[in-house]
Amino acid sequence: MSDAKLREDLCLLARSLFERGLTHGSSGNISSRTEEGGLLVSPTGTSFGRLDPARLSHFDASGKLIDGDQPTKEMPLHSAFYETRAKTGAVVHLHSTHSVALSMMSDLDEDNFLPPLTPYAIMKLGKVKLLPFFLPGDAAMGAAVKGLAGKRSAVMLSHHGPVVAGKDVEAAVNAVEELEETAKLTLMLRGMDAKWLSEPQVQMVVDKFDVDWD
Repeated sequence: MSDAKLREDLCLLARSLFERGLTHGSSGNISSRTEEGGLLVSPTGTSFGRLDPARLSHFDASGKLIDGDQPTKEMPLHSAFYETRAKTGAVVHLHSTHSVALSMMSDLDEDNFLPPLTPYAIMKLGKVKLLPFFLPGDAAMGAAVKGLAGKRSAVMLSHHGPVVAGKDVEAAVNAVEELEETAKLTLMLRGMDAKWLSEPQVQMVVDKFDVDWD
């Protein structure tokens, strides 16, 4: 994909997330690999609803900022996924309401944040690791992701928001939307006698769609 097309697609998808309330204000950040092996990244302090393709932070393959505005302060999060998961082509971080609300609950499985409600969350996300609270911009968030050794494509930052990696920007956006919708379903069903997918059903999905599930 050409640099110009990638810039347009990144801004278009970010605006779609903003317009549907999946992130707000100047929250959230997004990045994608370029054909040359560098990165395009949303600048610091910008709104997903008003990203300018010409002002995206542009890094070369060595990690040097070569043009555009200064990048998001959450660069350690993005870099951690690119460094530990070879198939990562894009990363999206949101402050989406339902996933953040779910992260504040006290009875969660930190190793598997989302309950097995639908096959689609399993297919698109695998297991989502719940990470503890960090100050925004803390490089320790990136270190925590690196500590997973590339085994997870998605993490949930407690009291903060989800971070999802995908093969390209469209896949990453689709996956983070699935995370938010599953968190919404989970909150809707709390206190009800809901039937989750059984372990054999989960395993069927994992096997059929070759999901990383460890």
